Amino acid sequence: MARHEYYDDDGSPLREQCPRCGDTFLGDYGDRLHCGKCSYTEFK
Repeated sequence: MARHEYYDDDGSPLREQCPRCGDTFLGDYGDRLHCGKCSYTEFK
């Protein structure tokens, strides 16, 4: 994906970032948010 799909015009991220890693975005799977790098999972 292109960089403009992850960040707003002012540079703020559009998606939630992993609180454990800090440098990766959380994938949205409908009922949960999941980090593919460290396996952090947040249930909605």
